[in-house]
This record gives sequence, C-alpha cells and structure tokens, in this order.
Amino acid sequence: MRAGRILAEQGYIESWSLQPAPGNGAGQVIHIHLKYTDERRSAISGLRRVSRPGRRAYVNASEIPKVLGGMGTSIISTSHGVKTGHDARAEGVGGEVLAQVW
Repeated sequence: MRAGRILAEQGYIESWSLQPAPGNGAGQVIHIHLKYTDERRSAISGLRRVSRPGRRAYVNASEIPKVLGGMGTSIISTSHGVKTGHDARAEGVGGEVLAQVW
C-alpha cells in the first residue's frame, strides 16, 4: 500500500501496517493508526477518492489538481510509482489521480 507511505510521510497518519486476514488467511487487512493534534482533532480533515473502477481520472503533469490551493495532497499513480501531486508535477509526469487528502 504505497498510498499509506505517502500519508505517513505527509503527516496525515502515525503509521500503517498489513496483517494477514483472520480466518482462512486469504488477503490482508490494513491497520491505520490515525494522527491527532494536542486538542484531539484529527490530522485528516477531509479525504476524497477520485478514481473509481467505473470512472478513472487521468491527468497530465500540467493538469494535476492542487488541493485547497496547495494546502492538501493529491495522490497520483504514475509510471514512476505512486507519488504526491507536488512530486509528480516537479518530475513532469502525469497519471491516475487516486485520492485527495486535506
């Protein structure tokens, strides 16, 4: 789950891990440890899934959306791996917009 790595690097979550699924062991379960401020507010105030199985959203490097004027993060799946929108824009690569977090 490369998006979990990006969320942790950007400071939205504390950590994440993959555990074997209970029971017959088919698949895995994602455990996400959320991050909170000292005032007990979540570090994530919003999350939006952009691409869906029935409607994929592809953009080139110049069309990568900025979330809240640059205060949020777009997660992009590129040919060079999963990156933040900022990193993909800097490298000049586009791809599939997976999600937006703010």
